[in-house]
Amino acid sequence: MENLERFQKILNFDKDVDRVPMVEWAGWWDKTLNEWWQQGLPKDIELGNGLNDYFGQDRLMQFWVAPRDATCPQAPYHGAPIINDEAEYETIKKHLFTDEILNENYARIKAFSEANKNNGFVYWFSLEGFFWFPRTLFGIENHLYAFYDYPELMHQMNQDLCVFNKKVLEMIYSLISPTFMTMAEDMSYNHGPMLSRELYDEFILPYYKEIVPLVKAQGTKVFIDTDGNVEPLIPWFLDAGIQGVLPLERMAGVDVNRIRENYPDFLMIGGFDKTIMHKGEAALRAEFERLLPAIRSGGYIPAVDHQTPPDVSLENYHTYMRLFQEYGALK
Repeated sequence: MENLERFQKILNFDKDVDRVPMVEWAGWWDKTLNEWWQQGLPKDIELGNGLNDYFGQDRLMQFWVAPRDATCPQAPYHGAPIINDEAEYETIKKHLFTDEILNENYARIKAFSEANKNNGFVYWFSLEGFFWFPRTLFGIENHLYAFYDYPELMHQMNQDLCVFNKKVLEMIYSLISPTFMTMAEDMSYNHGPMLSRELYDEFILPYYKEIVPLVKAQGTKVFIDTDGNVEPLIPWFLDAGIQGVLPLERMAGVDVNRIRENYPDFLMIGGFDKTIMHKGEAALRAEFERLLPAIRSGGYIPAVDHQTPPDVSLENYHTYMRLFQEYGALK
């Protein structure tokens, strides 16, 4: 079965499929690669697609289109603010939502898609979402206060982002037909959502309702990318027409089988507990056994529930891929 057909069948709960796709959806962690190179991973392998081919994974290509151009000021450290108020937002807007961003991404996506017409890639793309984007400007702590201190500015940011994301959609669909996409959010942590349902309904939901129908009309499945315990947020996402979620972090208590029981038509990617991968074949096999009911239910692509950690040896990762092939077989 061809790669694209397999992805489409799985994401449409079609049981006439040979196996689940085998992917590492997140970018490879440099610390992990440094360990593997010392353990014998060939250093001449191209990062990204070359590694996927080396491990026998299916070809998957992501395009992330951010609303900040290369000249945009950077936060001095992770989570720090770039702006603090309306005036500073207006000052920085010359670096946001620019035609240069659209043109550069158009050229990048066009070049890749034309060079890989016959290489079996499944395409997906990511847009920065309406929780994520204001946080990149306000910083992590100030963003949470901004719902109360700067509500009009929060709406202005997301209105501007919504307009830009619509332009991104037009650009992407003029070039490729992505199988799925993600709204990058990270609006949950290990105890659940980082905001109340009331704040979500006021500041996030209206903009999803503008973007999600446009994506679904193109036949692309809509996922949310949010870490932590996402299960309490699934009803919120369903109200927006969102169809799935990743990465389903086990260490936050997420259970893909419980999600499948409670939401039979909800799509999932991820869910494989990265914290056990260093423990060897017995632990890896037990984890696949735990995921097996969800795998067989359809609509679920098992994958590492974020990035493979550096404590996972190259040998253990090869074992993981061997077991992935075994447990992912559906015929």
